Amino acid sequence: MLNKYARALFTRIFTPVARLLLALRLTPNMVTVIGAAGVSLAALIFYPVGELFWGTVVITLFVFSDLIDGVMARLSGKTGPWGAFLDSTFDRVQDACVFLGLIFWYFGAGDDPVIAAAAGICLVSGMLVSYVRAKAEAMGLDADVGIAERPERMVATLVFTGFTGLGLHPMVLTVVLFLLAAASIFTVGQRIMRVRQQLHRDPASGTSAAGE
Repeated sequence: MLNKYARALFTRIFTPVARLLLALRLTPNMVTVIGAAGVSLAALIFYPVGELFWGTVVITLFVFSDLIDGVMARLSGKTGPWGAFLDSTFDRVQDACVFLGLIFWYFGAGDDPVIAAAAGICLVSGMLVSYVRAKAEAMGLDADVGIAERPERMVATLVFTGFTGLGLHPMVLTVVLFLLAAASIFTVGQRIMRVRQQLHRDPASGTSAAGE
């Protein structure tokens, strides 16, 4: 839902910014790397010292690069598999750093191992969501289903982390993270079943990958 509506809105908003960056001779891939570095550093610098609100603010500013680089690629006609690969890879890096930042804080001075554990489960299950889809597509199959897509997961995580930094009771963040983890695990199951159904209909599809 976020991809369908919010992305269209922000594309219109950030088109002038994309044109300016192109005029400054920045490439879409440069913006991808800068944005990923900004998100990752903000998460690993601010969150581990308990600055959940300001960390979220800085992360959010850099997150918009994920939209801007796509607009730049379309405007410049430089869309291609390398840019898509780079963008997808750095998305995973950003997600990992956000949850790692929370884990460091709550296993440390934040002294809430339950939230830290929930963030850890979100990190692992979120990576599995992406891996199952990527593996299915590498086999020539479709696994584009699920209730926990990346934008929804990250928006919920950042919003409630930021509000926790403003004084929201940590229990709310605990519940949100566990719900996101459960939704991610359910999505993994949905995608596995989707692949199984396709292979059952056409056993010749895909390739054997025993041992991977």
